Amino acid sequence: MPLTSANARSSRGIPDATVARLPVYHRALSALADRGVTVVSSDELASASGVTSAKLRKDLSHLGSYGTRGVGYDVDYLLYQIARVLGLTQDWPVVIVGVGNLGHALAGYGGFASRGFRVVGLLDADPARVGEQIMAGDQLLSIRALADLEQVVAECGVSIAVIATPAAAAQQVCDRLVAAGVTSILNFAPAVLAVPETVGMRRVDLAVELQILAFHEQRRLGLGAVVSA
Repeated sequence: MPLTSANARSSRGIPDATVARLPVYHRALSALADRGVTVVSSDELASASGVTSAKLRKDLSHLGSYGTRGVGYDVDYLLYQIARVLGLTQDWPVVIVGVGNLGHALAGYGGFASRGFRVVGLLDADPARVGEQIMAGDQLLSIRALADLEQVVAECGVSIAVIATPAAAAQQVCDRLVAAGVTSILNFAPAVLAVPETVGMRRVDLAVELQILAFHEQRRLGLGAVVSA
């Protein structure tokens, strides 16, 4: 998922590559905490996160010194510190624009609430969908008309939005979100969207990810075409 605009480097001076790995460390630590593990070594945490211990230690050095030599890291304390840096110690209201199959699935994803994100609005351009009720986490939300976008953003204090519309509609929706005051966007639409420098955007293109996997699978099977100059 490429990083753009305001997300290029965090205000704390943490490299963007490190920021991209912090959620992985947070997830690994959460799993350890759920199992009752209280202390973890850098080697164990690195293995659980799929990185080298050297990379893990370098990443965590940007946050401060939270480990004890010869002992390791206090799981709960490091989990809190990473959550604090990622902004997960506060509640983030999120609006989803486009409630087709993907938007519907995203609305029902239980992992949002446990990580500090609360879906507060669902918007769709299809008049037939307006008023339909969908479970978003542990709450029942009614789909609202796309015309209500600005009102929903203002009423709920939304700064983070998810775009799950068809490609043709994505840029117009993006422009309206930005004009309404949204400053961070997660784009699932198969389109490259233009945003101001002050707006952060992450793009998730599932087809592209599958194509990359297909490329590596083809090479693994020795089926790759030989390209000559």
